Amino acid sequence: MIAYIKGEIAFKTPTYIIVETSGIGYHINITLNTYAKIEKLERVKILTHFHVKEDQQTLYGFADNMERQLFLHLISVTGIGPNTARVMLSGMSPDELRSAIISENVAAFKKVRGIGPKTAKRLILDLKDKLIKESGEEGIITPAAATADNTLRQEALSALIALGYLKIQAQKALNTVIQSKPSIDSVEKLIKFALNELR
Repeated sequence: MIAYIKGEIAFKTPTYIIVETSGIGYHINITLNTYAKIEKLERVKILTHFHVKEDQQTLYGFADNMERQLFLHLISVTGIGPNTARVMLSGMSPDELRSAIISENVAAFKKVRGIGPKTAKRLILDLKDKLIKESGEEGIITPAAATADNTLRQEALSALIALGYLKIQAQKALNTVIQSKPSIDSVEKLIKFALNELR
C-alpha cells in the first residue's frame, strides 16, 4: 500500500490534486476538509489510500491520519464506497462525523448530500463501537457535547492529559462540563471546570 506521497503540488482543485515527486505526477482525490488544510501549500506530505477495483485504481489523499482512518471505517460499511465516503468527509469534518456516530445523532447527517436516515443508522450500528474502542471514549457523549466546539474540547483534553490525568477520565469530565455548560467559549474555562469534576 502507498502510505503517503511527498512532493510539489503541480495542480490543485477542491476535489483532487496532482502531486509531483521524482518526475511522476500522482492524481489524488481529496475531501474539502483536506483541501482547506493544503490550499495555501506548495509542497505537501499527503497520507493516502490506494483503492483497487477490477476496472479502476484510485488514490485518495488525506491531510491527517484521523480523516484517513475514518475513511477506511466508512468504506468498510456495506453500501458505502470511496466516493460516498469522500462526500461525507467533505460535508462534515472528521470530528463532526465521529461525534455524530458515537452520539447516534442521525439528524447530523442531513447536511451530507445523498445520506438518508437509513444509511446514517447503518453507519452508527456498524461503526459506533469501533470508534469508541479506538479512542477509549465512553459512549456517553450527548448531543450537547457532540455539537460543542471540538477544537476547544481537543485542546482542553490535551492539556488535562499533560497534567497527568488519564484520557478516559479527562474525556468523561469534559463531557460532563460541556453538557452542563454548553456556552463555554474558552479553553481556560473548560479546563477549570473539568478540573473541578476531576477532584
